[in-house]
Amino acid sequence: MKRTYGALPDSMRDIELYGFHWMEFVVQIPSPLYIITTYKSNGLTNACMQSWTTFTGGKNGFYAIVSSVSKYGHLYKTLHERKDAVINFMSADLYDRCMATIRHNRFDEDEIAAAGLTAAKADLVDAPMIEECFINLECQLKWEKEIAEGDDSVLMCLEIVNVHMDERHLDENDLGRTGKTGLLYNIHHPIDPERFSGTAHDYVGVVEKIRDYAEY
Repeated sequence: MKRTYGALPDSMRDIELYGFHWMEFVVQIPSPLYIITTYKSNGLTNACMQSWTTFTGGKNGFYAIVSSVSKYGHLYKTLHERKDAVINFMSADLYDRCMATIRHNRFDEDEIAAAGLTAAKADLVDAPMIEECFINLECQLKWEKEIAEGDDSVLMCLEIVNVHMDERHLDENDLGRTGKTGLLYNIHHPIDPERFSGTAHDYVGVVEKIRDYAEY
């Protein structure tokens, strides 16, 4: 039997949603988890854990469509100032160190160094890469848009202009990009409204390959 939810369930009326829509917690669709880095106007590094992003490409380019970028955070401010960023994908063994950047988000702090990570110079953009992360995507801001007028966050389109990848992760028979050593996914507060007791938490997951279905 399927349940239908067109309005906020009674069990979730008192939950703190932190600006997100309640449906996100009910459908629980995973999104890639990464850390995006920029330079602040004082030259120090800015690092922001981010998810809620689609990566898509066509004949004219490869793009990251980043939603839920707060208008009041360092990421939004530095992207407007510099127009450049690097998207860094960490493996599970780096998760705790990358999450530590959340505690080091002061304007006068080098956020990458404070988390025990190493900044490296990007080739084409004015933004730092995190050396320990196995994928670094150099990006340039293309445009931004409010999804709903007056929202506290915006959707931003970043064009990916250069890719760095650890060679062991290129090989799917070695560390690869899937499984426990590959890309991480944010599973945002999975909630069952029929049994919700008032508390919830995020999960971090990986993608497991279950079969081959096409050849390229």
